[in-house]
Amino acid sequence: WLEAAEKGKPVALYTGRGPSGGTHVGHIVPWMMTKYLQDAFGCSLYFQLTDDEKFLFKEGLSLEDTHSLALDNALDLIALGFDSKKTKIMIDTDCVKEMYPLALQVAKKLTFSTAKAVFGFTEQSNVGNIFFTTMQSTPAFIPSVEERRHTGRQDAEVKILIPCAIDQDPHFRVTRDIAEKIGFPKPSLLHCK
Repeated sequence: WLEAAEKGKPVALYTGRGPSGGTHVGHIVPWMMTKYLQDAFGCSLYFQLTDDEKFLFKEGLSLEDTHSLALDNALDLIALGFDSKKTKIMIDTDCVKEMYPLALQVAKKLTFSTAKAVFGFTEQSNVGNIFFTTMQSTPAFIPSVEERRHTGRQDAEVKILIPCAIDQDPHFRVTRDIAEKIGFPKPSLLHCK
C-alpha cells in the first residue's frame, strides 16, 4: 500500500464498525489512525457499518435497532472530522445493491469448510452468519470497481489498507485469500488491539 502511494498510484482506506451499541474508545482508536492516514495521504475512505452482521449475530437486536445504531455510529464518525468529499459511509442494508454482486463473487469462492474452520461455524449456525463474511469483504473491492468504471480499464486497481481491531483479522484473511481469484488486489491490514 505504501509503495503504491509513494508511486502516485490510487490507494484508499477501508474500516468500519458493527453497530450494536454506542461508540467507545476501542472503536475510536482505529478511527483516529484512519483519519491520520486519510489526512497524510489524501485518500478516500470507505467506512462500512455492518447493521446486517449485528442483526444476524446479536440476539435481541432487530434490524431496525441495528440500522438506527448504524446511523448514530455514523454521526460519531462524522464528528471526528473525516474529509466529507473523500469519505463514503456504507450501511450494508442501504448499500446492498452495490455490495451484493461483489458478495456473490466472494461467496462463490468461499467454501463452508473454510468458513467453518476460520469462524467455528457449526450446522446450527444460521446461513446469514456464514454468508456475512462475503459482505465484509466487499468494501475492499469497491474502490477498484469504481476506478474501473471511471477509467474504462478493467485491470485498474486501487490498493486498500484496512486499519482494524485485531478481532477482525479472520474476515480479512479470507478476503486476502479470495481477492486475486476474483480479479482484485489483496488488501493490506493494520491491526489495533
